[in-house]
Amino acid sequence: MARLSKQERGAQAYTRGLWAERIACWLLRAKLYGIRGKRVKTRSGEVDIVALKGKTLVIVEVKARQTSEGAAEAVSAKQWARLLRAGEILLARAPEGTSLRFDVVQVVPGRWPRHIKDAWRP
Repeated sequence: MARLSKQERGAQAYTRGLWAERIACWLLRAKLYGIRGKRVKTRSGEVDIVALKGKTLVIVEVKARQTSEGAAEAVSAKQWARLLRAGEILLARAPEGTSLRFDVVQVVPGRWPRHIKDAWRP
C-alpha cells in the first residue's frame, strides 16, 4: 500500500475534523445548547464551537481520535492558553452577566461522543 503524502494526510485530518464537529454540534443541540458558531476565528486563534447554555458561553474544543485515551490527552497547555484568550475575546462581546466555560467533546469511531463539561479552568 502506498504511503499518503503530507498534503493527503492533512486533507484526511481536515475531513475527519469536520465530521467530528458535526457530531459534536448534534450532541450539543440534543442537550439544548444553542450553537453560536463553528470554527469561530478570533485574534488569538480558532474555536471549534461556540455555544450558549443559559447565561453561560461555552467554548468547545472537539477532539477526534482513534481511542478515548488519545482524545482525552489531545488538548495541550498551549491550546488551553489559546482557547482562554479566544474565550475572553468572545466573552467581552457577550451580554453582561454571561459566564464562560470550557468543554471538550471527544469523538471516537464506533462510540458515542463524550461531552466533558467544564474540562478546564484557568
